[in-house]
Amino acid sequence: MIQGGATRPRADARRNRALVLQAARFAFEEQGLGVPLGEIARRAGVGAGTVYRHFPSKEALFRATIVERIELFTDTARDLAEAPDPGAVFFRFLSSVVRLASRNKALCDALEAAGAGRFEPSPGVGQDFDDALEVLLRRAQEADAVRRDVGIVDLRSLLVGCLSMERARAATGAEPTEQGRMTALMCDALRPPHAVTAVTKLPMESMKRNEVRCGVCGAAISAARTGRPARYCGGACRQKAHRTRGRTPQT
Repeated sequence: MIQGGATRPRADARRNRALVLQAARFAFEEQGLGVPLGEIARRAGVGAGTVYRHFPSKEALFRATIVERIELFTDTARDLAEAPDPGAVFFRFLSSVVRLASRNKALCDALEAAGAGRFEPSPGVGQDFDDALEVLLRRAQEADAVRRDVGIVDLRSLLVGCLSMERARAATGAEPTEQGRMTALMCDALRPPHAVTAVTKLPMESMKRNEVRCGVCGAAISAARTGRPARYCGGACRQKAHRTRGRTPQT
């Protein structure tokens, strides 16, 4: 009888904890850290006291809901560590993290707070993600697909900033074709100079039409930054033009 009576409360406690976690996961995903615990208790169909019995604070509950999501990213990065074409793998992974996390305000808040040193999901979880991401970064750099001067701190800052911008664009009703534009710009900023799209050059004919040439020898003259436009390529041609004018009869 005692054992049977003890089993029932334990089962009820596990069920209530699962309900609280599920409700918290959806509430945090929608509203981030700002959601009140009372709202989570209402969604779970339990009292606030039940929430506090399982999770002493809102931060503890938030941490419990976010750990599994970050661990999923970490496991995926580890699975890709030996994949061929490390440059393409690196950029696909970054794009996937941004796409999935930008829909989840809890993840955005967690990654932003972790990047600023204000939050650690659980001992080692944040560091595990950084370590796995750094492996992908290093392999992409060795393949000459990512700039060599980028470190994990730079990458985390870019990732957090990109998440924030993509989420803001989605909130303002950006067209589906525009969503992901910030991610594309972030990835392009990480590429080495030779892999970035070059600025289109003007056709040679157009350049020739806009050239200024010396009035004496016909050589091209660099456009003047200030003052009157240059007429001659240098002092020798200027003096020659002056002498020519001096010999010209006055009428």
